[in-house]
Amino acid sequence: MSTGVLITREPVVNQQRAITANRLIVHAPNIATAIQALDAQRQHWPTVHPVFISFGRLVPTAELLAWQLPESALIEIPAPALQYPQIQELIGQLNQAGVPLALSWFQPGAAWPAEVDCRFSLADSNKVASPFGAPGLPLAWGLADVPAFDRAVLQGYTGAAGWFFLKGVTPSKQLAPSHAQIVRLLNLVRNDADITEIETALKQDVSLPYKLLRYINSVGFGLMVEVQSFRHAVTILGRDKLNKWLSLLLVSASKDPAAPAVMQAAIARGRMMEILGAHFFDKAQLDNLFITGAFSLLDVLLGSGIDTVLEQMTLPDAICDALLKGEGAYAALLKLAIASESFMPDQLRTQSEALGLSEQQVSSALLQAVAFADALSFG
Repeated sequence: MSTGVLITREPVVNQQRAITANRLIVHAPNIATAIQALDAQRQHWPTVHPVFISFGRLVPTAELLAWQLPESALIEIPAPALQYPQIQELIGQLNQAGVPLALSWFQPGAAWPAEVDCRFSLADSNKVASPFGAPGLPLAWGLADVPAFDRAVLQGYTGAAGWFFLKGVTPSKQLAPSHAQIVRLLNLVRNDADITEIETALKQDVSLPYKLLRYINSVGFGLMVEVQSFRHAVTILGRDKLNKWLSLLLVSASKDPAAPAVMQAAIARGRMMEILGAHFFDKAQLDNLFITGAFSLLDVLLGSGIDTVLEQMTLPDAICDALLKGEGAYAALLKLAIASESFMPDQLRTQSEALGLSEQQVSSALLQAVAFADALSFG
């Protein structure tokens, strides 16, 4: 049954562009329906970082008072609603109930109650050059790219919400040597090279075996024993499953201090595709769906054109077609995963309907993907 509710997302980052929270934008006909949709996904709730809950342009209502928020969540109050006395009263009641609050669409002169704690204020930086007077920590929104973020920080913003860090990258035509080494490792695994040869390649960078085993043991498998070595991983997981985790090494290979936000986005895309792909593909292809989503931001992560990276890799045609041409069996799911990153839900709704997926299925996959990506440490 259709609920009419879709959820899209964006990250919240600090001045160093490290993720500090996730922002969920709930697109619903009313607050009560939005709460029901969120409660239906409570078991998948991300818990590593705080979660901002935006109800878009909806005016908050008293249903929020009876709602038990998911762990680490805080509610955004839209600034235009502050003009109504009943909203001022509601804010006070939520504060007394211990509900964490933030202000969205801040404008200078916004009448936030002085006695009520406000954790953050989000402002459209295209309209609010300086966040002076904003209650709580001011966060910029609507930034075009990284230079715009840098300007916002100089103007007094303490961080930002949105995907600005994916824009404005000028890719190189040559793959960095450290990245090329991981590509070689992936090719060895896909071409069924001898385990000894793969181990030798893996040990050429002492950080790679450590990172690989940390990823495998952290989330996703529910293994009864801790994987102690590469050979042990091959025995337990098999080469096909291991290839997925080796791909994480490439996605997390960037040395840029700000790269973790991009890594989280890439892994969340891959996980979302993998979960939804179970409705259309057999298990043998799900890892390839994960890799497709994870590799969709390699140009940003590695500073090299996606064609430059892929031409050096042995990958199935379906992955290459989706990444290079936007075509083939995996392309529709990649487009859907990317659409979930838009503030507005129109494209996500179009892609979901084209695939015959319900709002509940898409929302569940989105939250599971964010929780999965958050649980990985990219330090």
